[in-house]
Amino acid sequence: MSDLKKLEKLAAAREKIRAEMAKRIIGQEEVVDLILISVFSNGHSLLRGVPGIAKTLMVQTLAKILGLSFHRIQFTPDLMPSDITGSEVLEEDRATGRRSLRFIPGPVFANLVLADEINRTPPKTQAALLQAMQERQVTVSGQDLDLPRPFFVLATENPSEQEGTYPLPEAQLDRFLFLIDV
Repeated sequence: MSDLKKLEKLAAAREKIRAEMAKRIIGQEEVVDLILISVFSNGHSLLRGVPGIAKTLMVQTLAKILGLSFHRIQFTPDLMPSDITGSEVLEEDRATGRRSLRFIPGPVFANLVLADEINRTPPKTQAALLQAMQERQVTVSGQDLDLPRPFFVLATENPSEQEGTYPLPEAQLDRFLFLIDV
């Protein structure tokens, strides 16, 4: 397929996605366009704006339209890194009494992850997404685990002047293709 045909196909897909998004999101065409550019470029985006302006709804709607697996992580002050990446649990076989560790994947194991209110959790927990966003894998107990393809993080951030927010570290900000003001 020629480059021109690929471009035409991409433009047609963009228009179909925008039309579907418009059924649930009124206005915000520029925001939707920037999110789509991010996704088509295999990048992550940070959506900044006050609560209640449909940031979460935009991301949920996009995941549904694209048919991607979707997980929402609500970032709170008590969230731990393992709540994002997953953890190992000790299991015992009742018949043999044998014990073994089993990994339970966290919500980062999805095609589209919504890091909702990412700046409401301390930097240590925010850092749990660094490797996932950069390498599209996580390391748990010394083992590298690949994340599903495609993999995107769309994060929402409340304005820093709001109570209970933490600044995002520079290393985190560097992993976002766009900072989109909503």
